[in-house]
Amino acid sequence: MRRRALAFVAAMAVVAASAASAEAQTITWNFNIFGPPRAVTAGIEAMAEFYKKESNGKFEIKIAYGSALGPERQAPEAIKSGGYEGAQMCAGYYPNKFPLLTVMELPFLAPRKLTDNVKVNEAVQAHPDIVDEMAKRWNIKYFSPIVLPAYEFMGNKRIASVSDMKGVKMRISGLNAKALQTFGAVPTMVTAPESYQALERGTIDSFGFPYSYTFGAYKLYEVAKYVTEGLAMSGFMCWQGVSLSAWNKLPDDLKAKLPQAQALAVDALVKAYKKEDEKWIPIFRQKLEITEFPESERDKLVAAAGPIWQSWAKDQDAAGRPGTKLLEFVKAEVAKTKTASKK
Repeated sequence: MRRRALAFVAAMAVVAASAASAEAQTITWNFNIFGPPRAVTAGIEAMAEFYKKESNGKFEIKIAYGSALGPERQAPEAIKSGGYEGAQMCAGYYPNKFPLLTVMELPFLAPRKLTDNVKVNEAVQAHPDIVDEMAKRWNIKYFSPIVLPAYEFMGNKRIASVSDMKGVKMRISGLNAKALQTFGAVPTMVTAPESYQALERGTIDSFGFPYSYTFGAYKLYEVAKYVTEGLAMSGFMCWQGVSLSAWNKLPDDLKAKLPQAQALAVDALVKAYKKEDEKWIPIFRQKLEITEFPESERDKLVAAAGPIWQSWAKDQDAAGRPGTKLLEFVKAEVAKTKTASKK
């Protein structure tokens, strides 16, 4: 009997050890997303589904919407400290935290066409200086693209020319804001989740957001009178970032699948934006006054952007960062997309 008891105990120990080993092999990443599920979250949602399937449930990305894991403005610090493994981030929310990456927030530098913007974004994220900036300052690795459609403005001030911007409190990120300031706009920054209340209270007169899904997701059309079409401004540089430490712990076979997962994310984003345009643009046309922004007026904004690019590069160089080098790199990548589109 004693032998049987010992054998039973030994068997149970083996089962327990086996279960503990299986549990140890299960990897869970907590991912902080600001705002509700919407078109821009389609990419990370596709990646989460892909990795869960490819790992047979051994790797799960748990998405927390509405900044449930902590304030969106503190995402870099939270990832660095190990508060959670990944987050949706936008450089414009973090002044001086990703200084080189703000090159992609320079006004009218990024391509207008979404698919061209994808190519430039990927090239920039792979640049060694950008990789180092994320890794050395924040222990962050680029994980998934968030390529945004061009920005338009929705609000309670009619904007159909650059002269209409004078004195208007416009929500747009810092570097893009400089182009609008040239024509008298008053840039003010609030996060996307704060947008409805800010517009309703008049804290902001007009919101710059990716057109059209963001305006619909945050219901700004309920408290607005006008929306532009044709301004097509560049906006935030956003991405999904993860803890480099967490990434390094992933099995090599899952790491190798990242390019495939990223391609799925891009495809999901493009399809989601198209679907949202089909839903929201007819609603905007019904409820709001559409103000066409002429190409000749947009050209004035583009002309004002050149000196801003050079000033950005000069400031980065003065701080000991390769600003001019990176700006020239991005300009060359943008030129490639223009050449390709002509073929």
